[in-house]
Amino acid sequence: MPEFCHVTVIDREGVQTELDVPTDVSMNLMEVLKGEGYPILATCGGMALCGTCHALVLEGLDELPPRTEEELDMLDTLPETFDNSRLCCQIKAPALPEKITVQLAAIED
Repeated sequence: MPEFCHVTVIDREGVQTELDVPTDVSMNLMEVLKGEGYPILATCGGMALCGTCHALVLEGLDELPPRTEEELDMLDTLPETFDNSRLCCQIKAPALPEKITVQLAAIED
């Protein structure tokens, strides 16, 4: 397992940022992104109940653990999802691949 994961984040305005995330922390990707100042509401606290951390995984999807039933159930409630849709709260830092690119999904009005 690599010490760090190189995360490329594309925010909702299309701005791309590079982050190096340690893989030995007990955090999920949503917590990392919130800590970096990304506007993720996370009203459920990372329980896969609100969908506000929905992102599209553009690179590294095949290296992530499969989606859980809880994650799939929440994704089913969102207005628009794709095959590469994931909830960042369900991606634990230790499970991150060496390189991943995520694009934050649009927030519905």
